[in-house]
Amino acid sequence: MRIITEKSVKAFMNAERFKESNTEVEVLPNVTILRLFGNAIAYRYNDPLRTLSVTTAGWNTATTRERLNGLPFVKVSTRKGQLYINDYPWDGSLVDVLPYETYSTKK
Repeated sequence: MRIITEKSVKAFMNAERFKESNTEVEVLPNVTILRLFGNAIAYRYNDPLRTLSVTTAGWNTATTRERLNGLPFVKVSTRKGQLYINDYPWDGSLVDVLPYETYSTKK
């Protein structure tokens, strides 16, 4: 994992402002936003569940996937041209991310 990813994810998860190179964390009263090249790719809401939502913002690039993979409970990959999140096919649109345990208990 790149150092910039580690720094930005730490700031994002702790709701701290961050800006370095192409990555930024914006902290608002109700949500913390992780941006890559100005595009919002992750949201952490200040609700009781601290809901985490992610998107590729239309940019399925190695850098976008790398930043998202730095987040807890997020595993983004591409196989045979298909994008996956936590081993489920994904179109890159905004989705809430649940802990891995939640996926494994689904029947």
